[in-house]
Amino acid sequence: MRLSTRIAIVVGAVVPLLVVAAGWVLVGLVTKDLHAQADQRLRERSRGVAVAAKGLLRAASQDRPQVEQARQRKLFAAALDIGIRLSGPQGTVMDGPQPDPSVRLPDRAAGQPVTVHSRGETWRALTVPVSGHGPGVQGRLWLFSPEAANQRQIALVRGRVITVAVLAAPVSAGLAWALAAGAARPLRRLQQRTSGLDPHTTAARLEHTPTRITEVDDLAHTLQTVLARYDEQAARTAEALATARSFSAAASHELRTPLMSMQTNLDILDAFQDLGPADRAETVDDLRRGHARLLGLLVMLRALGQGDLVESDAFAPVDLAELADAAVSDLRRTHPQAEVTLDGAPGLTVLGWQPGLRSLLDNLLANALAHGRSADGGARVAVRLRADGDAGAPVAVLTVDDQGPGVPPERRQTIFQRFYHRADSPGSGLGLTLVAQQIDLHRAQLRVLDGPGGKGARFEIAFPLTRPDRPGATVPQHRTWLSDTARQRQEFHKVRP
Repeated sequence: MRLSTRIAIVVGAVVPLLVVAAGWVLVGLVTKDLHAQADQRLRERSRGVAVAAKGLLRAASQDRPQVEQARQRKLFAAALDIGIRLSGPQGTVMDGPQPDPSVRLPDRAAGQPVTVHSRGETWRALTVPVSGHGPGVQGRLWLFSPEAANQRQIALVRGRVITVAVLAAPVSAGLAWALAAGAARPLRRLQQRTSGLDPHTTAARLEHTPTRITEVDDLAHTLQTVLARYDEQAARTAEALATARSFSAAASHELRTPLMSMQTNLDILDAFQDLGPADRAETVDDLRRGHARLLGLLVMLRALGQGDLVESDAFAPVDLAELADAAVSDLRRTHPQAEVTLDGAPGLTVLGWQPGLRSLLDNLLANALAHGRSADGGARVAVRLRADGDAGAPVAVLTVDDQGPGVPPERRQTIFQRFYHRADSPGSGLGLTLVAQQIDLHRAQLRVLDGPGGKGARFEIAFPLTRPDRPGATVPQHRTWLSDTARQRQEFHKVRP
């Protein structure tokens, strides 16, 4: 059922009820006004009638028939069109329209009219006590005003209310339908525009021109938001599938060589049972290195996939000083022969993904440890964390220095490509790719420089610090670190002159 039809039915049912309710109140007010008019007339008439009634009672108490008859005529003349009934010691006289004498009249205080019913008719009755000087001049006077005319007026008003209510039903329903149909026209146009939209088969989306009708504009905005979220989730799903395929392809391609090497070593151990201790130890050592490389590749590929799929709600305030201290402590524990120093300023908080930031630190430290050995063979790594920038854009600057041969300027971008590593490198070629991915996710800036005094390499990263007025974290829309064969979309370093 159309909305306009529903509105017409509801209005067509409600308006007559409102008319009847208003008519009921109107009838009550009219009845009250008519009673007030009748009561006022009775009170005004009672003043003259009471004087005539007193004279009649006095004449009756003195036993003067002629005077009594004259007084009675005077009493009836004063009453005019209302009914009277006078009760005294000598009897009761009555004249004019009034209830049947058998009807018991209410004993109400003087000046307070009441309603009396008799044989289907209604009367307004006013009781007036009559008293005068002398014995026998005591009595009670009732004045009666018929309400037939008032009842006819009330019935007329009631009939007109019912007539208006009956006529109001179709008229109000028709007007409501016409108005509702006009008001719902923008909604129908919106429905016609959206009925042909199928996110699965077309890229067309809802284009809405504001109608200045709040409900329609809000609904259109909601539909646009839903479609935008659908597109976003569809894109994220496609990226997740691409990431899964890339993971499978990369694992298949990169693990083939170590697996074949391990198979060869296993065949050697199986075929040569009498292999010498030195050869056997070398073969087992090759197997361990192959296993470590397999495990490292899988861990790195998994980390890249997680970075490509992480969402904004995973970001939270992270204390960089605490995170750097934990990473340095773990490196010292696993490599006690290395000299690792940390100079960190406390209280530097960034809005970030903690697992990703920890992966960034671990890979920077592992890279410095693997490639930053000095000429004497010692491994020295210096980590520093400090605040920089102005009050409008404060940043936390993290530097990792080593004592190795450094990174030539022409290679300072290629080292972040996936699976890129030197021929003698023991790594998987994904460590610095993970670093670059986290830099992109956290909207940070990375530079590769010469180390202090021109020795070694320095990796310098500037993270934006959190501020109360800074909005929530936003991650890049498209992240394909795992599926891209090389990262060439962004330049991560600029060498200072």
